Amino acid sequence: MRQVFFHIPYLHFPVYGYGVMLVLGLICGMYLAQYLARRSGLDPEVFANAAILALIFGVGGARLSHVLENFDHYTNPTLSVWQNFYNAINIRQGGLTYYGGFMLATPALILYGLIKKVPLRLGMDIIAPCLMIGLGFGRIGCYVNGCCYGAECSLPWAVQFPYYSDAYVTEFDQNMLKQPVPRALIRDGTAIADYMDRHHLKELAEPIGPEVFRNRDWVGALKDNGDVASEGLQSIANAQHANPVHPAEIYSSIVAFSIALFLLAYFTIPHTAGRVFAAMMFIEGVFRYLLEILRVEPAVIGHGTPYLRGLPPQSFSMVVSFFLVIGGALLWYAFGRIARAKGEVPAPAALAAAT
Repeated sequence: MRQVFFHIPYLHFPVYGYGVMLVLGLICGMYLAQYLARRSGLDPEVFANAAILALIFGVGGARLSHVLENFDHYTNPTLSVWQNFYNAINIRQGGLTYYGGFMLATPALILYGLIKKVPLRLGMDIIAPCLMIGLGFGRIGCYVNGCCYGAECSLPWAVQFPYYSDAYVTEFDQNMLKQPVPRALIRDGTAIADYMDRHHLKELAEPIGPEVFRNRDWVGALKDNGDVASEGLQSIANAQHANPVHPAEIYSSIVAFSIALFLLAYFTIPHTAGRVFAAMMFIEGVFRYLLEILRVEPAVIGHGTPYLRGLPPQSFSMVVSFFLVIGGALLWYAFGRIARAKGEVPAPAALAAAT
């Protein structure tokens, strides 16, 4: 985990690793889209502009989805309304949900393609592997930022994120952290600090019993990294770490790059226009659902929620993955029907015939 890659000299402005990975993903995806556009006889500049639109609408949708999924984190009673609002819109340190971006950026790009008179199905095929490239870099960004981590595990490649990482804070707030937390790292005036002071505790050994644990009392009880630095508590904080978890971000990155390679290979052989995009939806949906099993996202339906309680707990991404698989299968079938009705020659054979 390395949230800040470096500081700009003299300005002392931090450059976040998450943002660097997003930019790399955007650049690589854009160049790939332009290459595939030229190969297909389309204007590559249209796809360069599409990349900018994808960034704007994708980031907006991804952030909105993340905030809605983790609404409690952005309605922290220990913070002011302005502080909560700032945390909600602050994307420098991560917190973007891929499916939220996908659902907002996709209709925006389709509309842009129609305006520019780009063959819709061909344009979708060009964009498909680029999306996976962007996702692959984005997940690396999640890893260096410490977000989107996996469930607890004891495998040799399990990772432990440092003090005040998302994993550490979440495990502390949910009374799941196994490492004792020193009183020096607890904010004065919080319910937890008062409890420790009354019982003369120098460390809070967790998990503790339900008679003490009250979830809302714990939220915001930890000192942030700024307080740690100003109070000279770095050595104490450096000894702290979250429970070992799956490096789900790395799993997701490997899967995304692998899907991108498969889609590129499929694009280069004769295929029905639109089916590269349909394959991307189907394959990504299947693997994302499986990867979600190894993550700790909150359930939106299923057991423990007000909806469809007979189902196992399903996160937002699991629900979207299910519909993504269904949508990919339907598009695959529909694009085949359209191609047969129009008597189309599978691309890129059609391009070869035209030249």
